[in-house]
Amino acid sequence: MAGRNHTTLSGSKLRSDHRYADDPDVLRSHSRLTSIEVRLIEDRVAAQSREMETLFIDNQRLAASHVALKQDVVAAKQDLLRLSDTACSVKAERDAQVREVYERSLKLEAEARPNDGLSAELDQIRAEIKVLRAEIEHLSKKLKGIEDDIAAAHPELQEFSELKTDIEAMQREIRKGRAAVEYERKMHSTNFELDEVMEKHLISMAREAEKLRSELANAEKRAMAAIVGAGAAANPGHGYAIHQRTLEHGFGGNSLSDHHAVRQGTFDSSMNYVYGGPRIPHGQYDVQR
Repeated sequence: MAGRNHTTLSGSKLRSDHRYADDPDVLRSHSRLTSIEVRLIEDRVAAQSREMETLFIDNQRLAASHVALKQDVVAAKQDLLRLSDTACSVKAERDAQVREVYERSLKLEAEARPNDGLSAELDQIRAEIKVLRAEIEHLSKKLKGIEDDIAAAHPELQEFSELKTDIEAMQREIRKGRAAVEYERKMHSTNFELDEVMEKHLISMAREAEKLRSELANAEKRAMAAIVGAGAAANPGHGYAIHQRTLEHGFGGNSLSDHHAVRQGTFDSSMNYVYGGPRIPHGQYDVQR
């Protein structure tokens, strides 16, 4: 309203100035003035007119600002009402939360009262925990020392691993040697049994050969005796020499006895009969096989 009053006053003042300018008395008074004074008055009037126009524009701008401020005030009042409602709801909610927390604290306090007797046990457990922590620290230090010893002994462990590999290789060789010895022992036992069988067979053959030789010698003696007897009957003087040569031929080198002779054997140091020569050791026999 102040802006509207200001606008009205400015318009009436402009109209009054124009009325004074049209007044005959004013015109007569102006006619008495000099041209310089008239120019000064006109400049003053023009300056006042420009100032009034500026004031009028400012008044309009202030009026628009006033309307905007009124609208801002209304919006602020609405925001204030909304914030007040929100504050009331927040306060009610917070009061409910505080009440709930208070009731919960009362409930926890009621539940904690029977557990007052556990405080001593809790203190004891805490003391045991401290002891265990100290022991853990001690064991950790000891473990660190053991790890350092292990790191220092790592080269020796590598040497031990190499030695273990060599030992395993030697054990494999020993197992192979044992298998070979066992096989050799079995073969020796088998060869020994075969030798015993062959020895018995050869002994029996030698006995048969001796028996045949003795029978052959007896047959030769009888044949020679018959020949000598027949020669003596035919020529008694010459018969003794023939008998003597015949006996020497029969007992010294009879070809028949040579053809039917059996190869004689020998006896070794263990008194085992070996046909045809000395007995071959089992190891050499295996090699010959």
